[in-house]
Amino acid sequence: MVGGVGTRAEYARIPHLIELIKDGTIDPGVVFGLELPLADPATAYAAMDERRATKALLNF
Repeated sequence: MVGGVGTRAEYARIPHLIELIKDGTIDPGVVFGLELPLADPATAYAAMDERRATKALLNF
């Protein structure tokens, strides 16, 4: 597993996070917190800006 720019302390937590993923405590696959139609990107950006969604998926 590799990462981008980060502090040594952040990288030190990676083994612990991997164990949490392996034992099912956390699910890193859950990324999209909101799904909206393609015609509604303004609502998606507003939700992310207001921290109501981490990522928004626009469906075709």
